[in-house]
Amino acid sequence: MDTVLPRIPRLRDENVLVGFDTCDDAGVYRLSPECALVQTVDFFTPIVDDPCTFGRIAAANALSDVYAMGGRPLTALSILCYPAKGDLEDLEQILKGGAETMIEAGCVVVGGHSVNDDEMKFGYAVTGVVHPDRIWTNAGARPGDVLVLTKPLGTGVIGTALKRGIADPQHVEAAIQSMCRLNRFEGEAHGCTDITGFGLMGHAREMALASGVTLEIDAGQLEFLPGALEYARQGAVPGGLKNNREFASCAVLLRRELPPEVEALLYDPQTSGGLLLSVEPDKAQGRVIGRVLERGEKPVVVI
Repeated sequence: MDTVLPRIPRLRDENVLVGFDTCDDAGVYRLSPECALVQTVDFFTPIVDDPCTFGRIAAANALSDVYAMGGRPLTALSILCYPAKGDLEDLEQILKGGAETMIEAGCVVVGGHSVNDDEMKFGYAVTGVVHPDRIWTNAGARPGDVLVLTKPLGTGVIGTALKRGIADPQHVEAAIQSMCRLNRFEGEAHGCTDITGFGLMGHAREMALASGVTLEIDAGQLEFLPGALEYARQGAVPGGLKNNREFASCAVLLRRELPPEVEALLYDPQTSGGLLLSVEPDKAQGRVIGRVLERGEKPVVVI
């Protein structure tokens, strides 16, 4: 994708405050000196068996991109791919779960679009608002800030363990609760991204490169979902984790040898993962996992 996007023609508009140049989570368009639109879209195939839970996770995941920009979600359009002969009760539960999460977020579902597809997919295009002077972006991390991560890691390996039939139901439930939790963050931040498909290292790499800094992450301060380390030790590793490692490891410097399962989870692709925020030390709310340094040898350093 990175090699294709630069060749796509686009209309230049001074009101585009955030586009796709810095791999940010959403686009931002200025409407007035006091208000800008935040726009994003996200959808995916089911990662859990229960259709209502799938809808809830899909909604929380789509909303996360607006929160990651410091915005407040306002409206959403559903995106649905569903088999023509699919179970209508399951479809109702998917839409119900998504609607419940949107209501929790105070976001109005105003419509949507569906197509016939043998492979089910569901998600939302979400529009929010943010003050143009208070946008959080990938490029906002500042040396001297600390790094806060708002959710534990491990949804990818737990999902893989579930597919293999080796996941403890309590571990699955903990992962579901994490994925369904909204990423609302009431504090202040200089920069932010949400940790999703590229894993912690992939998204940290994007923030470091966009901000021109080095992110130092303390592996000892990372929190993992119950069971995640054990499933990683057992080899329940999603294909996306391996791809993330191949993509991002060249930008990562390990200061010490880590247990293989811990190193693996640095690259674990998350669904509806937490926010990675760059904040002033005295304004940190949540789990501090590292700090922002002047640009060094590598964009990301793990200690």
